Amino acid sequence: MPRDPLIGLVGKPSAGKSSTLNSLTDASSKVGGFTTIDPQRAIGYLQIDCACARYGVSERCKPNYGSCVNGKRSVPIELLDVAGLVPGAHEGKGLGNKFLDDLRHADALIHVVDASGTTDAEGKVTRGYDPSVDIAWLRSEIVAWIKGNLWEKWGSIKRRHIAVKATAVETLQAQFSGYGSTAAVVARTLDKLGLKEPLEEWSEETVDRVVNAFTDEKFPTVIALNKIDHPDADKNIAKIAKMQDPNSIVLCSAISEIFLRKMAKQGYIKYTEGSEFVDTREDLIADGDPDGGGLKELDEKNRNRIENLKDMVLYRFGSTGVNQVLSKAAEILGLVPVFPVRNTTTFTSGANESANKAVFRDCVLVKKNSTVADVARKIMGDAPIAYVEGAGGIRVAEDQIVTVGKNDILSFKVGRA
Repeated sequence: MPRDPLIGLVGKPSAGKSSTLNSLTDASSKVGGFTTIDPQRAIGYLQIDCACARYGVSERCKPNYGSCVNGKRSVPIELLDVAGLVPGAHEGKGLGNKFLDDLRHADALIHVVDASGTTDAEGKVTRGYDPSVDIAWLRSEIVAWIKGNLWEKWGSIKRRHIAVKATAVETLQAQFSGYGSTAAVVARTLDKLGLKEPLEEWSEETVDRVVNAFTDEKFPTVIALNKIDHPDADKNIAKIAKMQDPNSIVLCSAISEIFLRKMAKQGYIKYTEGSEFVDTREDLIADGDPDGGGLKELDEKNRNRIENLKDMVLYRFGSTGVNQVLSKAAEILGLVPVFPVRNTTTFTSGANESANKAVFRDCVLVKKNSTVADVARKIMGDAPIAYVEGAGGIRVAEDQIVTVGKNDILSFKVGRA
């Protein structure tokens, strides 16, 4: 069965990786709770538009895992804390070997970068450091690791390639499989390069191009520019925005998100995660609610901190950016939410529908260009499928592609066709 997508978080010490991971996995408001799978793996929550809003049944949407509020659904997604990023990781420095070994399992990376420039390359406190160096440095470590492993045995690889009359995809996949690659990933890499010469005639420069293109394909990366509330962040953000694809960058303040969620959980504020909306007791009283929403009174220190946070982060950037980090990772992977149900007319899942009116209990994330058959294997395993129904009870062919709003509500009827 295809495994679930895995998002790896990387970042040098003190860049805010742990805070970002904690803010992504803080499931205090999520039904189903927060699960730590092992010390390095955890469940985060990706915000999506739920199918319940499409059909006007949001009030009956009760997910088995995560939550759904007014059609905004939090879907569990697995995160990997990739520790040990230091200069020279590909040479085994620090926890380099473990860092790269862990990293290979990820489908996409979130690189948490200290946009304030107040930590140097090794995570030590400083001022005026250029964080754009960290972005280039992570990529160079991955490229050097893959290139080093490939180039040291390139002569043997070429001889075998000629002897067995293999295709370039077959030969490279044999070398890249250890990085969690597939033949499709290698094929896309070579298609983008459009190389004319056969593999046995590739120069070292061509191998460099292949490794760089493979790194882009296998490890698409979101750059999470953290600590945007620091006064030194602006000039660094402006510089990085000119150097990187703007579509890969998300501005965030993980520590702000953690603080807001903590205050909301303790009953001091009303906070809509992923938005700029924060209300205090005083705000709600001013809006005409004499009870202030039942919120507690803030002390002067926390009241000032929240007002500063509104001005420096929320009103300026639209949110703390934390939810957008995961959304961007899902976007670059092209993840599609699919809602398996028992009944494609009522969207319920239980055997006793009259007793259980809850809709869209389950949601799974699949990669772009997945077919109905791919989804069936992911959900049903090897169970024989007689036929598949889509929304409204219409039968759906197994070779059809699932996309948002099309073939994304499915019922699998077990049996022999």
